Amino acid sequence: MFLKNTWYVAASSAEVQDKPLGRTICGEPMVFYRGDGDKVSALEDFCPHRGAPLSLGKVCNGKLVCGYHGLEMGCDGKTVAMPGQRVRGFPAIRNFATIERYGFVWVWPGDVALADEALMPVFEFFDNPAWAYGGGLYHIHCNYQLMIDNLMDLTHETYVHSTSIGQKEIDEEPCITKVDGEHVMTSRFMNNIEAPPFWKMALRSNNLADDVLVDRWQICHFTPPSHVMIEVGVAHAGKGGYDAPNDCKASSTVVDFITPETETSIHYFWGMARKFKPENAELTAMIREGQGKIFAEDLDMLERQQRNLSLYPDRALLMLNIDAGGVQSRRVIERLLAKEHNGATA
Repeated sequence: MFLKNTWYVAASSAEVQDKPLGRTICGEPMVFYRGDGDKVSALEDFCPHRGAPLSLGKVCNGKLVCGYHGLEMGCDGKTVAMPGQRVRGFPAIRNFATIERYGFVWVWPGDVALADEALMPVFEFFDNPAWAYGGGLYHIHCNYQLMIDNLMDLTHETYVHSTSIGQKEIDEEPCITKVDGEHVMTSRFMNNIEAPPFWKMALRSNNLADDVLVDRWQICHFTPPSHVMIEVGVAHAGKGGYDAPNDCKASSTVVDFITPETETSIHYFWGMARKFKPENAELTAMIREGQGKIFAEDLDMLERQQRNLSLYPDRALLMLNIDAGGVQSRRVIERLLAKEHNGATA
C-alpha cells in the first residue's frame, strides 16, 4: 500500500524539541527525538522490555528513556542501560534513517541500509531569502491517494472553495495532463477573467490593482512518493500570464507533503511559498491563515469521502477527463510499489 524505501516528511523541526514525538508513518509506529549533537533520531515506538511506547518517555543526555521503567535506548535501537538491571543483551528494535532539512524532519520508513540522502527532493524556495514560506499540519482521516487526487484536479475549487479561490472559469477551461517518467503534471490557464477573493487579496498585497481582469494559472506537479507542488498565480491580463514580470503578478507555489499514517489517515503538511514581499511577516501570517481555512474545507470533504468509500468498498468509481492527473499519479505509485515489492522478494 505504501512505498517504504523513500523519504517522507515526518514532522516539522519545531515539533521535535525537548520531548519525544510519537507518530505513525506508513503503518510504522515511530518515536522521534533529539539525541547526541541535537541530531534527530527515529526508533520503533516499542520498548523491548515491556512493550510500552517509548514516545511516553523522556530524553536524558542524548538517550531516549522509557517512561515505564527507565530503560535507556541508543539511536541505533540497542538498549544502553536500565537502573539496577543488566540489559545489554536485549534484542535491538528498529531504527529509521532521518534527515533534517527545509525546516522538516524526513524519515525513510523502509530498509535503513538503502536510505540514500541523494534521493532527497530539492526545492528552490526553502532556505532562500527571495521566498517566504508559511504552513501547517492537518491530520486527516482519508487514504493518501484521495488527497493526491484532490490536488491533481483543481476542478473542485469551484464548489468546495467557492468563497475564496473557486470560480466558474475553472470548470470551463480544459485541464492538460502530461507524464514524464515519475513526474505527473496537470495545467490550466485562464485568461481575461476576474480574480477570486484570495487572489484579489494577493494582488493588493503586491501593490497591484485588484479591480482589473487577470490571467490565472494552476500547474500541479506530482512526484513520488506523495508530494504535490502547485504553481499558482494571477497577472494583470495581457502582461504575459505565467511569464509576466514580477511587478505585474502575484504568484506562489502551494506546498503539499502528504505522509501516509495508515490506509485511511494521513499527516498533511501544507504551506505556501511566496516570491513577492518575502520580508513581510504579517503577509505570510495572513496568507497562512487564509490557506489554512481553504484546506480545512478539503479536510471535511475528504473525510466524508473516505467514510463513504469504506462503507461501500466494492463500488466502482467513475473516471472523467478531469481525473487524468490523479489516475496517472496512481499508476506511477503502482509501478514503484511493484518494483519495490519485486526487489524485496528477489
